[in-house]
Amino acid sequence: MNAPAGRVAAETPRPPAVVLVSGGLDSATCLAIARGEGFACHALSFAYGQRHEAELAAARRVATALGAVQHRVMTIDLAAFGGSALTDPSIAVPETPSGGIPVTYVPARNTIFLSMALAWSEVLGAHDIFIGVNAVDYSGYPDCRPEFIESFERMANLATRSGVEGVTRLRIRAPLISMSKAQIIQRGGSLGVDYGLTVSCYQADAQGRACGACDSCRLRREGFVAAGVPDPTAYR
Repeated sequence: MNAPAGRVAAETPRPPAVVLVSGGLDSATCLAIARGEGFACHALSFAYGQRHEAELAAARRVATALGAVQHRVMTIDLAAFGGSALTDPSIAVPETPSGGIPVTYVPARNTIFLSMALAWSEVLGAHDIFIGVNAVDYSGYPDCRPEFIESFERMANLATRSGVEGVTRLRIRAPLISMSKAQIIQRGGSLGVDYGLTVSCYQADAQGRACGACDSCRLRREGFVAAGVPDPTAYR
């Protein structure tokens, strides 16, 4: 039935979702997907002691451009533990691929990030948490694998009030996990993502310009080539 003349029909509220936004290509695409599915997106980023602040500036740009209803940046000092080239400046970022798990892996990072997102989701009454992990074109991090996501979701439904008492199960959404980098770029392009706003480089400078040599830069550059899309990355 149409609303009577002079009255505006009430919009159906969008369900809330927490979306982890790093400022990189994958998380920007993930945010666009969540928005496209009709969620009111609450973006969450972390200042965790990473080598540069450029990715946080990019996260703010992305959250604004893609219509997040709010964006929070939480401070967690993972640099206090070290153990990663991304948090310890004494460990060089490698510029050639190596076997095994690389030194750019940050111990337990996604476990910690998802735990914080889980806490916020309970407060918001959200049943969906989006994370832009990928297990195809990626650096080999153990916390980007489907097994990890599935296990965390099981834990989340055992460890939270909403999981135990709620009618709806908590879901950890990883829509990019089986996609190539080229497929991610193509999907994001179809959703209007401006990848010129993003920063993926492990050692970007203060202006967000990429080194062009680290593993993340390599995967990003190859993805644009394979997708047949011009690369908007600013290289120094």
